[in-house]
Amino acid sequence: MSLGLADRQQDLLDDVRSFCEEELPTNSIYSVLHRERDRLFPDEMFADLFERKGRRSVPPSIVATVMVLQRLGGLSDREAVEHFTFDTRWRYAAGVSGYGEGKWGKFAHTVLVDMRARLAASEAPRRIFEVSKEVASEAGLVGMKRVLDSTPLYDAVATMDTLTLIRSAIRSLLRVADERLEAELRAVLTSGDDYATTAKPQIDWDDVEAREALIDTRARDALACLRALEDRELSSEVKDAAELLATVIGQDLEETEDGTYRIARRVAKDRVISTVDPEARHGHKSSSKGFDGYTGHLALDPDSEFVTDTTVSAANAGDASVAAELIEDLVESDIEANVESEVASSGADDANVGSEPESSLTDQEEAERPKVYGDAAYGTGEFLNHLEQAGVDSGCKTQPPRNRGDLFPKSDFQIDLDTDTVTCPAGHTAPIRRNGDGDGLARFGSACADCPLRSECTESSRGRSIRVGRYEKHLAEARQQQQSPDWKADYRATRPKVERKIGHLMRRRHGGRRARVRGQTKVDADFNLLAAAHNLARLAVLGIQWTRAGWVAQAA
Repeated sequence: MSLGLADRQQDLLDDVRSFCEEELPTNSIYSVLHRERDRLFPDEMFADLFERKGRRSVPPSIVATVMVLQRLGGLSDREAVEHFTFDTRWRYAAGVSGYGEGKWGKFAHTVLVDMRARLAASEAPRRIFEVSKEVASEAGLVGMKRVLDSTPLYDAVATMDTLTLIRSAIRSLLRVADERLEAELRAVLTSGDDYATTAKPQIDWDDVEAREALIDTRARDALACLRALEDRELSSEVKDAAELLATVIGQDLEETEDGTYRIARRVAKDRVISTVDPEARHGHKSSSKGFDGYTGHLALDPDSEFVTDTTVSAANAGDASVAAELIEDLVESDIEANVESEVASSGADDANVGSEPESSLTDQEEAERPKVYGDAAYGTGEFLNHLEQAGVDSGCKTQPPRNRGDLFPKSDFQIDLDTDTVTCPAGHTAPIRRNGDGDGLARFGSACADCPLRSECTESSRGRSIRVGRYEKHLAEARQQQQSPDWKADYRATRPKVERKIGHLMRRRHGGRRARVRGQTKVDADFNLLAAAHNLARLAVLGIQWTRAGWVAQAA
């Protein structure tokens, strides 16, 4: 399929175009897309997705416009194409307006599927988002501050119980095996289950022994299949299916003393919850509220409320584990600014030899310093160390140390990192003994035996011990810093803005909170496109438009 090109000649007699120009506000997303579409999404920007010869595609500028409006509306592919066909605003935004000869009246919903697949396979799958970011940067809407946060993304599949997982994994293995291998695998099955359907076997589910026997027989079928595949050269599909089967039975089953298999009385740390989407996981937004699927992470410029980056992780991944990835652009910008500053300052030093150096930053320089805000999930020692190494100020909240009950918390102990010692409230000092990775432990041991404060300090027979991590210095400094009234006021005025943006992104259940696709890569691309669509809507509100000087935000 070759690249299709949109007609850029405006029909001055088009009634639809005239009506929309009169009725739609100039800062509506439809008006902005109509006016700036060829600069935002020129067909040539997608030329690498198509061949030189073949049937002409639907012009990518039209498809990109539909994809943006689709994500804003939380619509399915079929609904989006229906809106494009019958909604005047959509047609106006896409630049096709009426239904005259040569106009794109409609196209199949599979065009959207095909475009997403072509983007995913390209070297620049996030190009629509990058366009929105480049426009905002050129218009001066992206500053040196970032607010980080995350939100649950519910998976698009059903969470499976152990029996369903095992049967589904066996069925998947049989499906990808060739005819000869499938016959060999079926020959080792002893349960009598043909694994042809998703329906569970018919048993008396109130009978405990029947349920246990059902699990045991299906586990033996799974193990028999894996033994049959040992020491064989397998295709990639069969290998992946076998690994999934091994993962499922390894995470959920345990062998009893009499040799039978039963469901383990535990939940595996990285438990696969569906064979249809093996990358989805159990997650917790709080200690009492769980969800299944993925976690969407984003970085926001708090001044313009513009999303500067997104990523998606498994639901059980910590927020801080992907934080460094979200601020890569901020770190790169800071490095470039530092290089320019050093060049300028070296010239100034040559011109002002003998003059007194300035000892502090001006208010403007302080405001232009890069800074990252986040809740306590981002206040980890590792991320704080990353910020310090990158020269970025931290506005991330750090949890105070806690202890069980009414015992002395860690904050009541004096930790001296210069001498690597810890002094307890009673005045006893213990050395910090560190392991290879830098983490350490201070044991007070026998000093606690006759201590008058023992009952208020520890319940352990071995005495009190204090863990001192490799990032203890960063955590202590952060806790001290966030006691400042100025720090608290800045945090409260800035961080909540990301909550509002997440509310905008998640207001549509379909394609918002509920994922429309399966697999982390596809969910990540869909979440990124959602952010791009809201960025463009934000640019419209700010009155973005192209001038001879470049992109300008009229409301900025």
